[in-house]
This record gives sequence, C-alpha cells and structure tokens, in this order.
Amino acid sequence: MPQSIFDDSEGMLAMLRDSVATLASRQPGAASVRQKRAAGADMDKVLWTAMAQAGWTGILIPEDLGGAGLSLTEQAVVSEALGRALISEPVATGAVFASILLARADASVERGRLVAGLVDGSLILAPAWKDGIGRSVSARAADGGYMLSGEKRHVDLAVSATDFLVVAALDGGFGLFSVPAKGVGLSVETAHGVDGAAIGTVRFDQCWLPQAALLARASSEAELLDAAITSARVALAAELAGIASRAVEITIDYTKARVQFGKPIASFQVVQHRLVDMWSDAEFACAAVVNAVETLADGDAQAGRMAVLAAKARAGDAAVSICRRAVHLHGAMGFTDECDIGLYLKRAISLNATLGQPEDLRLEFVNLERAA
Repeated sequence: MPQSIFDDSEGMLAMLRDSVATLASRQPGAASVRQKRAAGADMDKVLWTAMAQAGWTGILIPEDLGGAGLSLTEQAVVSEALGRALISEPVATGAVFASILLARADASVERGRLVAGLVDGSLILAPAWKDGIGRSVSARAADGGYMLSGEKRHVDLAVSATDFLVVAALDGGFGLFSVPAKGVGLSVETAHGVDGAAIGTVRFDQCWLPQAALLARASSEAELLDAAITSARVALAAELAGIASRAVEITIDYTKARVQFGKPIASFQVVQHRLVDMWSDAEFACAAVVNAVETLADGDAQAGRMAVLAAKARAGDAAVSICRRAVHLHGAMGFTDECDIGLYLKRAISLNATLGQPEDLRLEFVNLERAA
C-alpha cells in the first residue's frame, strides 16, 4: 500500500511507524472522533498525554531544550501514521507549529516552562496567529508590561489550551507572547469544524501581560512565522497522505467483501479502474511529502518552500478526492455516521483547509517561481 519511503538503514522510522500503530490499537480510533464531536471538545487529553509520553509532541524540540531533537523526516513518518490511524489530535499546530515557535524564541524562564510542558504533555499550547477581520491583535507597553487587544481566529486547541502563543503587532514590528488561557481580558468563542472538532476565536480585551510574557520580537510576521508554517505544512501533508493511503486500503477491503450479482464488486473492471486511480493519487501524495522533506534538508530555502507548497497542495487534493470516491464506492452506507470512511473524508477536508487550500498554495508556488 502507498507509504512515504525514506532512507531507513537503521530501522528507526519503521519503529516509529510501529509505535504509532501500537498506540492506535489501544485507543478507540474513530470512536474517539465521535466522542470529541459529541462533547464539543477539541482534543482527547488522555490520548494527548499518551502521545507526549511516547515523545511525539517534542520531536522537533532540540535536545538541549529537552526534546527529541529529531528532524522533519521523523515528524513526517509519525504524522503519516497518525493520519492512517485517524488519530485526530492537532499535532501539526499544537506540537509542530508550537515547537518551531519556541525553538526560535529567545532563551528565558518562560520559554523553558512552555517547552517542558509541551514535551511532557502537562501544558497544552495553542498558537494564535491569524487575525480576525478588522480586529488584528496589537500590544502596547503598559504598567511595566504589555496590553493586548484584538482577535485571533481559527485557533486549534482554544478550548483545552493552558497557554496561547500569540503573535501581535508591537512597536513597528511584531512580538510573540505567552498568554495564560485563564488571563483577565481573554475570552474564547468556539464553532464546530467540518470534522466536529471545536475551532476557536480568541479575543483580547485589554489583556495585561508581564514583560516576561514576550518570547520573541521580529520586524515582520514572516520572520516569526514562516519556519513554523513550513514545518506544520509538512506535517499536515504527511497526515493527509496517511489518510489517503488508509482510505484506499479500507475501500479495497470493502469492495472485496461486497457482493453484487454473485461477485465481489472488486472484480468489476470499472471499480478496479477507480481503485487504481485512487492508489496512484495516494502514491503521488506520499512521494510529494518525501520530496518536500528531502528538498528542505538540502538547504535551498526557496526550493524547499516550493516543494512544501506542492506537497501540501497535492496531498490535500489527493486525500479529499480519494475519500470522496471511497464514500461513493461504499454505496449508501458510506454516507452514514456509523461508517468510518466518512470520518476520514471529514478529517481530510479539515486538514486540507488548514494553513492554505490547494488553490492558494499553488498561487503562492507560482509567485515564488516567477520571483526566482
């Protein structure tokens, strides 16, 4: 079956895949997605703690900060395996995005606290960087600290967060702030995403922070965010590739078992053609993820960024289209909530929209190519 293939002479990547599969076998799987949706939750805290204990929340945190100090190769393998298992915790934002933000922040006691909590799972960090329409977040000096006002939208983990990592305009540039979830002047409003998980809007109304809350400063948002966005897009692309690959497997198994006119429908040529197309799309998605990781590792920033854009766009398109065809091949039962394939489709749609729809990513790719 389709799978991202990296050089693995020591067998470490295979062990990582096996560890995810083992943990997934001990979890309710698709039932956990339904439980979160019913509860209006944005994560399964027991599962997140188990993932932290396995070392998955600190894969990209440097060893000298207490993390695993691994690379995007290992992260891609774990994220792909999570997608296959439909473990829908927001690793790309809550672990990968947050890890890169903190790894690039200035050394401080507050950064140390946040990193330690992210690695051991005791803290839930929610990056909040996308401004509300007409309500961008700004910070100003006040009472020996900073006062935040404005709004951030599309925030994962807004309900469960213990701390927010907030990007705000500051003195002609931008700052990254650590904001406690129970801080005075902070409020959270949630809505359901397509996969049922809660997505938050975080509002700051004269929210005062001490000086120690400022983790990093930069002249532009891009300087603060680009590295985190790039890494998170790789993780998202890998997870989408995992969803696509598993959806193909589920559909092949179903069509072998489903009998019509006295034969398994997998024996019908038109069904076989569709399965081959789905398999090919999943293979290309996995290959795009490998290309993105390896191109980034080569050190050419421009080429690496373009490869990541291509991988996220291809994997997103592949996962959504494969899952839609899979639902169709399951027949009427594919549209029911009891059928897991529909949950794969909803998860694919949600991840596809995170950090850029394929159309937007392709436009960004073309602009970078023309500027080169």
